Amino acid sequence: MSNLRKVNIDGTEIELDGSMTIIQAAEAAGIEIPRFCYHERLSIAGNCRMCLVEVVGGPPKPAASCAMQLKDLRPGPNGEAPVVKTKSPMVKKAREGVMEFLLINHPLDCPICDQGGECDLQDQAMAYGVDFSRYREPKRASEDLNLGPLVKTAMTRCISCTRCVRFTTEVAGITQMGQTGRGEDSEITSYLNMTLDSNLQGNIIDLCPVGALTSKPYAFTARPWELTKTETVDVMDALGSNIRVDTKGREVMRILPRNHDGVNEEWISDKTRFIWDGLRRQRLDTPYIRENGRLRKANWGEALEAAARAMKGKKLVGLVGDLAPVEAAYSLKKLIEGLGGQVECRTDGARLPIGNRSAYVGNARIEDIDSAQTILLIGTNPRLESPVLNARIRKAWAAGAQVGLIGEAADLTYDYKHLGTDRAALVDLVGRVTEKPGTIVIVGQGAISEADGEAVLSQAMAYAEGAGGKLLVLHTAAARVGAMDVGAVTEGGLSAATEGAEVIFNLGADEVEIAAGPFVIYQGSHGDRGANRADIILPGAAYTEENGLFVNTEGRPQLAFRAGFAPGEAKENWAILRALSAELGATLPWDSLAALRAALIADHPHLGAIDEVPENAWQKPELRMPARATFRNAIRDFYLTNPIARASQVMAELSAMAKARREAPVAAE
Repeated sequence: MSNLRKVNIDGTEIELDGSMTIIQAAEAAGIEIPRFCYHERLSIAGNCRMCLVEVVGGPPKPAASCAMQLKDLRPGPNGEAPVVKTKSPMVKKAREGVMEFLLINHPLDCPICDQGGECDLQDQAMAYGVDFSRYREPKRASEDLNLGPLVKTAMTRCISCTRCVRFTTEVAGITQMGQTGRGEDSEITSYLNMTLDSNLQGNIIDLCPVGALTSKPYAFTARPWELTKTETVDVMDALGSNIRVDTKGREVMRILPRNHDGVNEEWISDKTRFIWDGLRRQRLDTPYIRENGRLRKANWGEALEAAARAMKGKKLVGLVGDLAPVEAAYSLKKLIEGLGGQVECRTDGARLPIGNRSAYVGNARIEDIDSAQTILLIGTNPRLESPVLNARIRKAWAAGAQVGLIGEAADLTYDYKHLGTDRAALVDLVGRVTEKPGTIVIVGQGAISEADGEAVLSQAMAYAEGAGGKLLVLHTAAARVGAMDVGAVTEGGLSAATEGAEVIFNLGADEVEIAAGPFVIYQGSHGDRGANRADIILPGAAYTEENGLFVNTEGRPQLAFRAGFAPGEAKENWAILRALSAELGATLPWDSLAALRAALIADHPHLGAIDEVPENAWQKPELRMPARATFRNAIRDFYLTNPIARASQVMAELSAMAKARREAPVAAE
């Protein structure tokens, strides 16, 4: 029996799935219905009543369109499609009444509210409200909550839509917020005055339809109409979340999520959202040359000449850091290999197979997790390595998926079966594998960064193949997949590449310790570990300051766009390498980013298919036995994983809070 139902909304007849609600049907018909509490990614609350519509032939009162399904509508007397009106006098009067009620206790402090200019309540009061109120009673006031250093609260503005409660409970998987009291005493609160313990909490700022929850670091710094908005992608993890960077003059003021159903839906992690203060601090804005053990400022001509002089005739190694765009990795590879050197991007020691994309990326899409029935996590803590991906796993678990973990036990915000902590548990599981439709195996970098990483990967691929499922390699570095794609790798990995090296060209690799001996040229954006070890520093642009290509953990190429300019003398990364190549007498054959991209795509055509996930031919490596050892996760401190994060005061505060929370004394039972 077909579940399709016809409905007539404001004269437009449309046929849709009967389980859809009226508000969803109206959206499909291109008709706007106002709402405060309804959100398509959260459960239905039906408590703001702003979405009231008139159902002809139904009860003689308006109906909440967010909570009424099409299959519950009664057809006309002759079997005609049920009629719904969204602009009738009944609806207009109902919406005006709802808006009047909502504004009874609202403080109307729009001029000083950070939400002013992008506030749903403001917009809908203009569009659907009335210009007077019949209420003269004193307004109710509520105490503000302390939710931590990220979310600023003004609870007197709250209209009890419960979006924040539903998000933290359903998506973020924490239970610290709720609604208490009844009637006029009801209020949204955090239980026992707890601060929020989630690395997705910033999303409630976007969800709040009024100014009750705003961004604490951004507070009172800019108005939305003053900002220049740039759509780009995030590099704080390898998910490649789609973001919007808002700048005022040369400074980044805030970072917001963009909707992309295949990648991050419409969520971003707190590190992605609040990293922007790290873009201002500890910046490298002029070249430096080390003389007599001390770094001194230099001009570009001097620095490039010194770098070229140091590189000529020496055994060269290039290291590609975690935040480098594909164009910079490709340029470095062409330059260093053209001079007889080697390049390596696997600076954390990950044993990712060269040339086998199905082994270093996998053959699953991120959105495949939604429909997965079994998810096996190997050597990973996705809550720290990719919080938005973890929320997607939680969504699959809530829909009935079985989750298993081999590795360190941790609070992942959902139930899972802990199958063991060591390689033996994985080998045992592979030996007992049976066909399980809808299986996804997610392998973390912690599982493959030890000496037996390729053996672990072969076991994971054997399990995925035996179960008839798919594999996803969860990377922690935004630049890794792109650098692997262009071949910025050396047989034998980091140790083989750097053995006997006389000069190391370090392209933003701040997570690796370089021993004394080699001459180090560092190109990057922040004064971090790499710059501290450098003999020559070439200041480069950060990810918001240059156009670049990044390939995410599922192998999807995405474009990052420049939102502002690099400070001082800092230049775009590909341009620095092009200038250095001319100084070396080995000029790279491009003078613009467009020409560089043309050469890149000619060599690697799949990188030209922007926002498409290529099909990776399955090449299972020979099954090998891993060592007898336990798995260790790749990330210990979520908030301090890269030089931009380590320069951020907000991230430092969050890291300290997370550490204090872990070390908090527990009362004896």
